[in-house]
Amino acid sequence: MNVESTKQPPPKVFPKNPKVAIVVPCFNEEQVLPETTRQLESLIRRLISEGLIAESSYICYVDDGSRDRTWAIIENLVGINELVRGIKLSRNSGHQNALIAGLFSAEGDVLISVDADLQDDLDAIREMVIKYHAGADIVLGVRKERSTDTFIKRFTAESYYKLLDMMGVEVVFNHADYRLMSRNAIESLRNFKEVNLFLRGIIPLIGYRVDMVMYDRKERFAGESKYPLSKMLALAWQGITSFSALPLRIITWLGIAISLVSLGVTLWVLNIRFFTNEAIPGWASTVLPIYFLGGLQFFCIGIIGEYIAKIYMETKRRPRYFVEKVL
Repeated sequence: MNVESTKQPPPKVFPKNPKVAIVVPCFNEEQVLPETTRQLESLIRRLISEGLIAESSYICYVDDGSRDRTWAIIENLVGINELVRGIKLSRNSGHQNALIAGLFSAEGDVLISVDADLQDDLDAIREMVIKYHAGADIVLGVRKERSTDTFIKRFTAESYYKLLDMMGVEVVFNHADYRLMSRNAIESLRNFKEVNLFLRGIIPLIGYRVDMVMYDRKERFAGESKYPLSKMLALAWQGITSFSALPLRIITWLGIAISLVSLGVTLWVLNIRFFTNEAIPGWASTVLPIYFLGGLQFFCIGIIGEYIAKIYMETKRRPRYFVEKVL
């Protein structure tokens, strides 16, 4: 029996004023960091004055191998602002790994993850903390609607969430990585050892009491999106293949369906050949099925290959990230 995976965290004890760390993954965010810091600092000081969080609460920036001045700005902020701390990864490890690095490295009774681009409404953090005080271990930030998105982005995002639901993956519609997690939830998250991370699928598996805060998403304050179409598609495929074996089962169903169709076609050809005079020699009846079945086989082999590649990555157990410096 795996003792580590069955060990339960201690009963939750609510600090009167919990120490909060706001974890912010950063990749080439030099244009937005000063404003992000200003708004987060204002929010933290307000929550401290209201008695909702401890005076030791802070912002934790995680530099995910940025190629611009992001880390230099973080170093400067740490030197002049007591509310800012920084973690520098040795190389670009990806948003999910950078987020995990911050969650596992930051100290605090409560950890809140939010992107640096200021698209997520920071006022929702106050509601998250209030729900934590009411007993929630995990509070999810969920978008009210997607009116600010383009039609293509809205359609693809909503279709993707529906597809995940159809495949049996437990995700919250319109929730990304804007969430509050208690220390108990963070320690439970450590038990998930997979290299192929899809946090919005892992978090619901933790259990505990979960609540939600609805908010309106804003336009990006500055800079460019760090999730272009290619990365969005990669994350989407990660979510499907990391949490659902349905694509593999679809291959089985396709095989059965094609076998039945092939049997029907065979009976039809034999009927024409032996019971009618309509049989015309030609290449279509042989070449077209070969092309069809060949393409289908390559498609199925590709899906199987994706799962084998994930098994390969998991069995190597390589570290998900390396921390180069902590400030």
